[in-house]
Amino acid sequence: MDLYVGQSRRHWCLHRDLLCYHTPYFQGSNGSSDKQKPGKIELLDEDPQAFELLVKWLYQGRLDDVSDMPMDKKWDYADACQKLYILCDRINMPQLKDIAIDQFRKGCNEAGLVPGPEEIKPIYATTPPNSPIRKLVSRIAARQIMDPDTNSDAGSYRLCFESSADFAIDVVDAIRQGAGPRLFDDPTEGTGCCYHEHGRGQLCKVG
Repeated sequence: MDLYVGQSRRHWCLHRDLLCYHTPYFQGSNGSSDKQKPGKIELLDEDPQAFELLVKWLYQGRLDDVSDMPMDKKWDYADACQKLYILCDRINMPQLKDIAIDQFRKGCNEAGLVPGPEEIKPIYATTPPNSPIRKLVSRIAARQIMDPDTNSDAGSYRLCFESSADFAIDVVDAIRQGAGPRLFDDPTEGTGCCYHEHGRGQLCKVG
């Protein structure tokens, strides 16, 4: 079976029986489009590097472990595994999804890096509500926003907030869960100067 992946149309020729054994996506009309020609599938919205990892898993039964990679390779591999997860979500390969998300988490941890809004936005654009990877990246974003030792704040994720209401809800829920039972002060009590137009330290002329 001929497969063309990404905007560069990178070409693979793979065994149909092997593909169909692991996912029904490639059976019959491929689960994608009836316009696909027999023996030829185009996955032009997918990432070739991610598909290369899928091919490795199909023929070798494993992915490389990010822990065995040099530091300067860990983040790139983690990012590829994140894209592999999205690919597997589309073509219905749950076992490889679990392997990919584990390598993504481990790679982020070992590289000391996390996905930013540019990586998170396509995750929310291509995965369904309640997807485990949505849960993961929204918790990462929530932690970044709450961590006083990072330069991130809510504004850092404006791109994601504007493009996905689901992301906004997931982040707020993650912050609420992470904060536990601690509740901030009632904003309707006490002095109201922090809601006035005058600057901090200026004389309040109200009351």
